[in-house]
Amino acid sequence: MNTSINDEPRKNAIVRRRAERVAAMANVRTWPLLIKIFLLGLLDALGIYSLFILAARRYWLAFIIVLIVGLLVNWIYWNNKGLAAKYLTPGLIFLVVFQISAIFYSGYIAFTNYGTGHNGTKEQAITALMQTSLTKVSNSDTYKISVLQCNDKLSFLVTGSDGVSKIGDSDTPLHVADGISSENGESSSVSGCQTLSFNDVLNRQNDILQVKVPLSSNPEDGTLQTSDGQTAYVFKSSLMYDAKSDTMTNTKTGMVYRDSGKGSFVSATGEELVPGWRVNVGLSNFKRVFASNDMTGPFLRVLLWTITFSVVSVASTFMVGLFLAIVFNDPRMRGRKVYRSILILPYAFPSFLSALVWAGLLNEKFGFINQVLLHGADVPWLQSPTLAKIAVLIVNLWLGFPYMFLVCMGALQSIPEELSESAKLDGASAWEIFRYIKFPLLLVSIAPLLISTFAMNFNNFNLIYMLTAGGPTDTSTGMNIGSTDILISMVYKIAFVGADRDYGLASAFAILIFLIVAAVSAIGFRTSKSLEELY
Repeated sequence: MNTSINDEPRKNAIVRRRAERVAAMANVRTWPLLIKIFLLGLLDALGIYSLFILAARRYWLAFIIVLIVGLLVNWIYWNNKGLAAKYLTPGLIFLVVFQISAIFYSGYIAFTNYGTGHNGTKEQAITALMQTSLTKVSNSDTYKISVLQCNDKLSFLVTGSDGVSKIGDSDTPLHVADGISSENGESSSVSGCQTLSFNDVLNRQNDILQVKVPLSSNPEDGTLQTSDGQTAYVFKSSLMYDAKSDTMTNTKTGMVYRDSGKGSFVSATGEELVPGWRVNVGLSNFKRVFASNDMTGPFLRVLLWTITFSVVSVASTFMVGLFLAIVFNDPRMRGRKVYRSILILPYAFPSFLSALVWAGLLNEKFGFINQVLLHGADVPWLQSPTLAKIAVLIVNLWLGFPYMFLVCMGALQSIPEELSESAKLDGASAWEIFRYIKFPLLLVSIAPLLISTFAMNFNNFNLIYMLTAGGPTDTSTGMNIGSTDILISMVYKIAFVGADRDYGLASAFAILIFLIVAAVSAIGFRTSKSLEELY
């Protein structure tokens, strides 16, 4: 009897908890639920569309990843538990898409020959080679054509000798199309396309000359080209590709070009056909950095200047910022708030705008510094290699000291005044208090920021590009680098400046930059951790 009485409250508690759970499940607000259904529906529609495209292109690894991510996202947001996962999932997805995937792709490119002349696949290179070597067939038939504008492409409407009309453009071979209308026995228009008038043909002659319509899906059958927009002739390539032997033969000279294994066709005499295609070259890009005489010397000079620039910038901005923080932290100074506001102004303006302003101030002929401060002197601040480096350090000091001033000001104000007062009672001077008490405590909190500032200056592309563009040009090397180029600006020039762009080599340099910054940061953080243990 007593047992049943004691179990009654427990049973009531169980029933009450069940009722609360049912009530919580029933208390669902309509609008949030509809919004969630709408957003997940859009996401699922996009995911399904992406799956069809990936499957059509046979990107099975990407197909599996998209499928798993889609199922996981739906499970997370339709599950009543896992509140933290609902907030973390969008951030993780964006992190993977915009950061991690870019890192892995750059790592992949570093082991390829991707660059100018090696942009596409082997099939694309073969097609491009045959199209760039087209010559008119001497006994070519004459084709009557009409030039059409179909969407955003120019097309040829051709009536053959058999009376069959076909249409095609530079990407699509000639084929029979529906909706072709004839006039005087010749095809003149196609539904959905606009036939160009004679005046339109004259006005767009340059565009029409670039149109090359393949006769069939076989490139060896040739293409149709026109010079007047009314008649076309057959052009065939002087290069012929043999898929069995994987060779390219020049039909005029008889020269045979074979696959070199490095993404191009090369003859026995060493002549290379351009364009080539993208292939995996292993560690070849890294070997070029350290084994090539034309590249190792410039790379080491740029690396030495990059380290010097980063170290001097961190040291100078820290010393100036610390000095100003000590001065304006003194309660005896009047108008401290006004001075502090003025000192952070360089930090408030965008760095690239400040760099452009400084480039104007340092102009040799018309700059304010030469014309006003130096009374018309012609000092080549940005033309001399040595002066350009000094100018870069001065401008970076101007841009960087406000940040260090704010950081040091906050760190000094966080140090308890009781420590300084105790030291004064023991007879310590102001210098001894700073040297043995304030500076060690300051360094503990500032050391990680100094490391991050070093990493930022190591990749300070904005300043170099906007102030000097890496110049003046270093004539002692054949590479496109300047005296003030740091590693990141050199990588930019290798990848995006000039006629020969080498994305593979640039990615290899990017990996080296990452390793250098990571090593310096690891050493710095270990040192800062040891400082925390000491103090």
